[in-house]
Amino acid sequence: MSDLHVVLGATGAIGSAVVAELTARGHRVRAVSRGAAVDRHDVTTSEGALAACQGAAVVYQCAQPKYERWAEEFPGLIRTILTGVEAAGAKLVMADNLYVYGPVDGHMTEGLPHAATNPKGRARAKVDELILDAHRSGRVRATMGRASDYYGPGGVNTTIGPTVFAAALAGKTARWVGDLDQPHTIAYLPDIAAGLVTLGERADADGRSWHLPAAEAITGRQFLDLVRAEVGGELKTAGLGRGMQRLIGLFNPTVRALGETWYQRDRPFIADDSAFRETFGPVEVTPHAKGIAATLDWFRHNAG
Repeated sequence: MSDLHVVLGATGAIGSAVVAELTARGHRVRAVSRGAAVDRHDVTTSEGALAACQGAAVVYQCAQPKYERWAEEFPGLIRTILTGVEAAGAKLVMADNLYVYGPVDGHMTEGLPHAATNPKGRARAKVDELILDAHRSGRVRATMGRASDYYGPGGVNTTIGPTVFAAALAGKTARWVGDLDQPHTIAYLPDIAAGLVTLGERADADGRSWHLPAAEAITGRQFLDLVRAEVGGELKTAGLGRGMQRLIGLFNPTVRALGETWYQRDRPFIADDSAFRETFGPVEVTPHAKGIAATLDWFRHNAG
């Protein structure tokens, strides 16, 4: 049986972390991206998806449209990728997030209804429906690993990367997007990758979604204090509130799109990962202080 693990979107932050984790665990890896110097396949087309997935045992779906194009493009992308996974007889592992739930009182668990009403949340719910329907009908084996906002080496297309780490190293104000004093689950990229690869390796992961393990929820103020301690010296910090988000959004479509999901930033946003830990055994996650140190080191040497 093939041990080929295919990573779609392999040059993105999550995809590249998954490639590194698979390599570290000794798996044979095909790294696929549309426009970079790896295996070049356009998985938005049936031909590209079939070629990308050929011979795979497991396919990790880490590719995605531009944030502001999720509603229009994500379901079609998943339909095409499912065609490739099915033809290969492979298992699909979806790198998922928490948008499907919409506003929640209390901690998020995998059993919550997919109650999001905003366009991005509805698009992610449709994506999950397509994947689970394909699994239930026997077209593919599939599982989904859900993570919250992330940071880590390579995490540049995120609300935490440029606004916190790059800004801190440039001597600018490090800004937390949202209320500084609300607890928020934040995932470290290598921890996300480890969780996704575990889902790919384990047959008992199939047929459902899982919240991937992450360090304890932390407030923006606490997170910025850890960044300040690691940077040393003076560091100006601030929260970026709803009014500023609206203003910046007049000129920046990605920031404008954050308004749809502001409920993730003005109240507690905490994912319960106990199901994963209870099913797959003890899990070591990276403490925030250690993850912040590694992320700052990456930004020092790679972001400019």
